Amino acid sequence: MFDNLFSLKGRVALITGGSRGIGEMIAEGYVRAGAKVYITARKAPECLATAERLSEFGTCIALPGDASGADGAKALAAKFLEHESKLDILVNNAGAAWGAPLDEFPESGWDKVMDLNVKTPFFLIQALHGALKAAASPQQPAKVINIASIDGLSVNMMETYSYAASKSGIIHLTKRLGLEMAKENINVTAIAPGAFASSMNKVARDHADMVSQGVPSGRVGEPSDMAGAAIFLASRAGDYVVGSTVVVDGGVAQARGAF
Repeated sequence: MFDNLFSLKGRVALITGGSRGIGEMIAEGYVRAGAKVYITARKAPECLATAERLSEFGTCIALPGDASGADGAKALAAKFLEHESKLDILVNNAGAAWGAPLDEFPESGWDKVMDLNVKTPFFLIQALHGALKAAASPQQPAKVINIASIDGLSVNMMETYSYAASKSGIIHLTKRLGLEMAKENINVTAIAPGAFASSMNKVARDHADMVSQGVPSGRVGEPSDMAGAAIFLASRAGDYVVGSTVVVDGGVAQARGAF
């Protein structure tokens, strides 16, 4: 029962936004844990370079392309299904943010964020539903892991209206999909990261010492922190977790009074 509890050997994973930041952290963790990992990203050179780097530790394959919106999700699914008929682990990580004052917030900023952060995960799950079912069994459920944010659980005072709404939405969508897809031995969960150094969170990347002062644990997140949480949910260790959001933030959401 306890042998290979955190192993992903023999499993196939697809990670959107896997060329950098949190997606790259998860991809490296999965490759090192034994999974065959496909990563996708809009910028082909970065996607190819990351896949080449991670292939030093196992198998990582680049599927560059724009997966945003329903059409992008369907196109990515079709590209993946040219290579595989089954999918053990889907990580919906690709995301966008937008900030602007309330009276100036544009529709383009609303739609771009909502399309990538909420619409894309839903329609990618829909398009890959058959492949997830083909991999799933009572002994080894397939896994869908949505990357949310602590800003979907508690209020960040930055004027990132569509981002906060989208991350709150994906957390609730995770609960609803979790209840529905558990019937098919597909576990849907989410991770709500706090401050991790990435291109999306340039403040944590460039001013880690300053950001750390507001984190109860006293530091920003490291790649192993994110990889560990994602491996837990994807592996045998997380087989009884359904619809839940795992908060990986060093205590920030607790300090904000989110719970």
